[in-house]
Amino acid sequence: MALVDPRFVGHLHSLRLALTDPRFPAAAVTGALTAQPEARAALTRALATADAADALPDAVAAALDAEGVAVHRPELGTLVASVPSGAQQRHEARAAVSAVDDEAVRLRTAVKSRDGFFTTFCISPYSRYIARWCARRGLTPNQVTTASLLTALIAAGCAATGTRGGFIAAGLLLLFSFVLDCTDGQLARYSLQYSTLGAWLDATFDRAKEYAYYAGLALGAARGGDDVWALALGAMVLQTVRHVVDFSFNEANHDATANTSPTAALSDKLDSVGWTVWARRMIVLPIGERWALIAVLTACTTPRIVFWVLLIGCALAACYTTAGRVLRSLTRRARRTDRAAQALADLADSGPLAEGFAAAFKGAARTLPGFAAPAIAAVGAAVMIATAAFAGWGSPWVCVAALVYALLSGIAVARPLKGALDWLVPPFFRAGEYVAILVIAARSEVNGALPAAFGLVAAVAYHHYDTVYRIRGGSGAPPRALVRATGGHEGRALVVTLAAAALPTSGFTIALTVLAGALALLVLTESIRFWVSSHAPAVHDEGEPA
Repeated sequence: MALVDPRFVGHLHSLRLALTDPRFPAAAVTGALTAQPEARAALTRALATADAADALPDAVAAALDAEGVAVHRPELGTLVASVPSGAQQRHEARAAVSAVDDEAVRLRTAVKSRDGFFTTFCISPYSRYIARWCARRGLTPNQVTTASLLTALIAAGCAATGTRGGFIAAGLLLLFSFVLDCTDGQLARYSLQYSTLGAWLDATFDRAKEYAYYAGLALGAARGGDDVWALALGAMVLQTVRHVVDFSFNEANHDATANTSPTAALSDKLDSVGWTVWARRMIVLPIGERWALIAVLTACTTPRIVFWVLLIGCALAACYTTAGRVLRSLTRRARRTDRAAQALADLADSGPLAEGFAAAFKGAARTLPGFAAPAIAAVGAAVMIATAAFAGWGSPWVCVAALVYALLSGIAVARPLKGALDWLVPPFFRAGEYVAILVIAARSEVNGALPAAFGLVAAVAYHHYDTVYRIRGGSGAPPRALVRATGGHEGRALVVTLAAAALPTSGFTIALTVLAGALALLVLTESIRFWVSSHAPAVHDEGEPA
């Protein structure tokens, strides 16, 4: 439902921003207001009480504000939205409208204000026009997102051929997939087509495309006699852990009170200098730079070189970002909220074993120092990984180490995660589980074990990304029943170690494959059910941070 003053003078795109954005229950600009179904009752009351002596939409917007309804007022910049009261003011308003090309503004604002160097200067200058072309032909962002996924999967198939021509085609298709990946978000902003399903597709397809491409490269290398599955799995593990660091840090601090830090102030100061902004955005190897690097190296070198360069680059980026966040946390005087502690607990993905140990040691955990939780989580992960690496294949000591990991994981989350560095707990858990699976599969030295481990980690990583985007949307983590059914991070690690100890190498590969399939079916079914339901958050995800 919309109210527009008949005297309104302004740009058409001003009205679009006020009246057609589905993300907000109510939105307004001068002279125009809209209300989604959830704000209709408040709109009815506001119409009855609004003072319409001047402009009715503005009076109703003020009444909604007074009632506590959040009325979104979009930033118009140079766009005009006004209700002139006389002939002279109307003439001036029309002149202001004529002086600004609202289509140019619409195209410019379709591009994210903060993006990486490669995306900003090599993709967005023309992808915005592709977005407009799609809008004028009635294409939706979800269709473009799906096209991007299909293009990346074809690229992965080309890489899997193992030929030089296939690698060149794969690199070109991966770049085109990224162009479409930028276009879908720009199309959503250009045409204001935001949706729940779009949020889910945009959030998850990037990871599916990248990790499927890793698998394609590994298959292509295998055709040429080079086994790089360990490197492919390592690249996926490193990238996923990097993202968990981002998510955990942001969730721990985005609503913290007294959230100030000298390190953050220095970072803001550096961002005021032009060249340092781009240098800092490139050094973290965001998705644009990362995919461009992968595409060029695929076309020009071998899969082994692609993965080694990717691992080194992502490791350096991870060290840079994590060190900066640790410094910020140590120098920041902030009080973490209960919501932040709950988000970290959800990201920890603790299963029944860790929950039981947490309950048993809840009292003792209160006496531990503030830095204890991440330290205990790190020790537990290190013990399990080191034992898997140095003990003999199938050794029962690896199972013992997995039990120690479960015990220490429970102690780490036995009290609310409100410490300065407690956001490191979920990344340590991800590293512990993923790297342990990688090491155990590699130590089996049997064909098929590492590809099966790749599938298992991919299924678990999808569950963890799904958890992140549910929390981001404000709908909370997946049901505890699902987390318990998947075993939690410590339960899955224990199951893998038990399979390695109890089964022959060929049986171990089958066990990993079955576990990967069962987990994928379980988490995908629940995820799809949630994201197509009415309970999903109606937000549009902007993709991986620059």
